[in-house]
Amino acid sequence: MEKKKIVVLIAKPGLDGHDRGAKVIARALCDDGMEVIYTGLHRTPEQIVDAAVQNEVNVVGLSILSGAHMTLCPKIMELLKKRGVDVIVIAGLDDGQRNRDISGSVSIALTISHPNEVFGYLCAG
Repeated sequence: MEKKKIVVLIAKPGLDGHDRGAKVIARALCDDGMEVIYTGLHRTPEQIVDAAVQNEVNVVGLSILSGAHMTLCPKIMELLKKRGVDVIVIAGLDDGQRNRDISGSVSIALTISHPNEVFGYLCAG
């Protein structure tokens, strides 16, 4: 029996326009055999959750460099819960946000130094 492919949604919520890291992670996960959907820039929490539902994803990856994660992550998590979506949520933050307490907002918060860290985490669980 063939193992089901992991489907990942990579999203850039809010007004943050820095998307290079999100694109690097998306490409690396694709290269490692995952199906990756990239939403593009400036998505609302509602748009992200709608895309997660429509694409039946296993993982939602949020790339937030603007510092708005304390508002956006809880909103996205609330909407996912309301829609009954049970997925892993990963927030890629910049180094300055690394020690912020967002554990109540997302399943895991990472400052990624290499895309293999994300792949390893997703394949381990």
